[in-house]
Amino acid sequence: MRCSSPVSRYPLPEEGFDACDRRVVIIGGGDTGSDCAGTCVRQGARTVRQFELLPAPPSSRAPSTPWPLWPMQLRTSHAHEEGCQREWSVATTAFSGEDGKVQRLHGVRLERQVFADGRTDFARMPGTEFELEADLVLLAMGFTGPVKSKLLTDLEVALDNRGNIATDNAHRTSVPGVFSAGDARRGASLIVWAIREGRDAADSINSWLRTRPLPTIRS
Repeated sequence: MRCSSPVSRYPLPEEGFDACDRRVVIIGGGDTGSDCAGTCVRQGARTVRQFELLPAPPSSRAPSTPWPLWPMQLRTSHAHEEGCQREWSVATTAFSGEDGKVQRLHGVRLERQVFADGRTDFARMPGTEFELEADLVLLAMGFTGPVKSKLLTDLEVALDNRGNIATDNAHRTSVPGVFSAGDARRGASLIVWAIREGRDAADSINSWLRTRPLPTIRS
């Protein structure tokens, strides 16, 4: 197949990243996955499929997110309309292929479980395992907490049950003098929240510093 998309004629960072004439699977159903789908369509992909771990959201605002909260509802981007097939409640279990190149994706359908304490989880549905031919797999999975870097591990900062940095209302972590704000403590959210929390954390840091004794300066 000769791709007619202008995008495919531009040099790419590494050979093999062009989606031209490839069967593409995108893992992740959010905005990043939508951007990936749009790029693949323009590069002339043979097929584009997008898998999401969560169930399909309702077509209108969910009761759990009333105004002024950001509405939980199904959104369809231009990329989806141009040729992307979306599937919900799908977990990818493995990849297989030859010579270091993916040829097949292995997956299974999921069902949501709600426990008495309000926690939710996903269980694999027996008999729903499947294989799918794939030439290119793009990972566009959601935010799963801050990277557990050497900084966090050396400081031994406590994490919450979602893997984010645990803080109190003043953005103080479990380590005295260490503060956290934005996505690192609240999870993936809007940039306006990061700005707001950055300012609040700065106020808390300023208050904490004012309570500390002044260092002794020796001549």
